[in-house]
Amino acid sequence: MRAALKNGSNFWNGGDFYGPPEYNSLVLLERYFEKYPEDADKVVLSVKGAVGPDARSPDGSAAGIRRSIDTALKQLNGRKKLDIFECARRDPKVSMEETFGELQKYIDEGKLGGISLSEVRAETIHQAVKITKVVAVEVELSLFSTEVLENGVAAACAQYGIPLIAYSPIGRGLLTGQVKTIDDIPQDDFRRHFPRFQPGNFEHNIALVHRVEELAKKKGVTPGQFAIGWVRSLSKRPGMPTIIPIPGATTADRVSENSKQVDLTEEELTIVDEILEKMDVRGTRYPVGGFVDT
Repeated sequence: MRAALKNGSNFWNGGDFYGPPEYNSLVLLERYFEKYPEDADKVVLSVKGAVGPDARSPDGSAAGIRRSIDTALKQLNGRKKLDIFECARRDPKVSMEETFGELQKYIDEGKLGGISLSEVRAETIHQAVKITKVVAVEVELSLFSTEVLENGVAAACAQYGIPLIAYSPIGRGLLTGQVKTIDDIPQDDFRRHFPRFQPGNFEHNIALVHRVEELAKKKGVTPGQFAIGWVRSLSKRPGMPTIIPIPGATTADRVSENSKQVDLTEEELTIVDEILEKMDVRGTRYPVGGFVDT
């Protein structure tokens, strides 16, 4: 975490369901800011929440919002302000007016900085901006997951001047080039449940990684840096919003690698366009029943 901030990565993403309740990401964040209180004002902290007890279904009710934010504030223990809160998914059973209305109370009380959206479709963005101020939209975006560039989500963000927060910009680790075969993924790794990592699909999709490796080598960067640079460089194109990639990492060295600013030229972006036009990605982003595009 210190390495991330040192390298300029100050948009941090957490969730009250990332890990067990007694040791989730917010607990770790509280410990970090207890040790480094001087870093609190340097970080923009975005927290996901508003999920049910099973951590699999959304709960955007007023009660669900209160439970989630109150828990987050308690776990942060006053060490860090809650800059942004986003419901992990839109709750189809609850009106956005109820959800945003409850969030606005926390903003008015000075307990929350702003409201973000997560895993939403374009229509949800268009509806949300009529009700509240949306400070960010978090969605999956990588060379493996370009859906938001085609389904109106990126266009909606650009229309309203909303930054697009791109999670999994290295394709859940696949675009680092470190995963060569399906056997490189541990048996208990959650990715083994995702369609794109299933036998048959994986062997087909790895071909895209090989092309990225070629382009990265030519540019003198790692495959992961090239993949993240592609996501960030899309911001330069007409009609695109500001895009902020938020890659995950498990070591300080990997954080430093991912944080290196790599900008792709328009020529390189065009080459990638041509590759993506010719290569299809097999398998959906999430397993059947996954709550996406809400």
